[in-house]
Amino acid sequence: MKKSVLAVFLVGLLALSVFASGCIGGGGEEKEAKAGAIAIVYDVGGRGDLSFNDMAYIGASKAAKDFNLELVELQSNSEDDYIKNLETLAKQKKYKVIIAVGFMMTDAVKAVADKYPDQKFAIIDGYVPDKPNVMSILFKENEGSALAGALAGLIAANDGKNKVGIVLGMEIPVLYKFEAGYRFGVKWAEDYYKQKTGKDVNIDVLYQYTGSFNDAAKGKAAAQAQLQQGAWVIYQVAGGTGLGVFDAVKEVLDSQGKKMGPPFAIGVDSAQDWIKPGVIIASMMKRVDVGVYNAVKAAVEGTFKGGIVELGLKDNGVGLSTVDDVMAMFNSLPEETQKKKLQELGFNSKEELQQYLENTRKQVPDWIWQAVDELKQKIISGEIKVPAPMDKDGIEKVRQAKTWQEMEKLAS
Repeated sequence: MKKSVLAVFLVGLLALSVFASGCIGGGGEEKEAKAGAIAIVYDVGGRGDLSFNDMAYIGASKAAKDFNLELVELQSNSEDDYIKNLETLAKQKKYKVIIAVGFMMTDAVKAVADKYPDQKFAIIDGYVPDKPNVMSILFKENEGSALAGALAGLIAANDGKNKVGIVLGMEIPVLYKFEAGYRFGVKWAEDYYKQKTGKDVNIDVLYQYTGSFNDAAKGKAAAQAQLQQGAWVIYQVAGGTGLGVFDAVKEVLDSQGKKMGPPFAIGVDSAQDWIKPGVIIASMMKRVDVGVYNAVKAAVEGTFKGGIVELGLKDNGVGLSTVDDVMAMFNSLPEETQKKKLQELGFNSKEELQQYLENTRKQVPDWIWQAVDELKQKIISGEIKVPAPMDKDGIEKVRQAKTWQEMEKLAS
């Protein structure tokens, strides 16, 4: 994404607070006495990634507003900042909860939580099961990604294509869950398509870990390579790096004189469809905002408990975006930012944007959307279980499995 476009977004969604000395203070109206404070430490991807960190901010800012709290934010510029940032906040002894955004902060949270046992912490994607002052908020990304895989696989099969792609960020355990779920969904799509049409299909999943969450050029290069190999739908699981995936798919569409896919991209974390309408068919929403909000609510209401909280399809913790989700995300921007964004995208009104998003989805037959929903219901009911490997051995077994039923046996 071009820096100018990103800047417009930041002016809007992220302008509720001001950057200063590595700390972003967002307390809202100073005239009003606050009922306390919360703090959030971002991962190196940072605010403005249009996905993971931004979703955490949305949850924290909503909680701060609803519970009349001061919100203090710290950005981590490198992994060396994790402990320093957490300890800077903890030693102030004023925060109802300190939220650490991202798996990479797990060790830092463990260390600082031991040093400050009276301070409550919540970590997104970190596994800290045994500390009474640490709430670990995890997500069943495998479940949401299975829906993304089913959508990608059925679109490809229906169009006579045999490849889909996935571009990922750093090779860390949580991303194995995304990859495994996506692969599971693609295999489920093969089976569903055969039952529906009687035709055998075999869809390859092209994948690449870019090693980064904030390098759009790497994401674009990875997607370009997959598109050249015939990928028909590409799922981005790479934060800011994944914004380059959208650029790569749009360039292919432009070269063909098309305004809408296929080929398509699938967004991640937030309802990203509006970023490049016509290019992004849907997004696998990871409701980090819900997890953060719930952690603050528990700290405020005195129900905070250490241990694991895991949010899946059943809990609205993950899921494919709807057009309503996308418009809700867009409507959260200040009016002036919405106007600028609409102008950039070439729309005269929000209604035009919504209609365009709906028309994009109509490029995919209704039966495919219905099939994806069928898979969703079966996962929610427990009839189907999706594997969630957290190590290299586990993901390798998923990669080698020939059917979704084989993969399901790997689900613990």
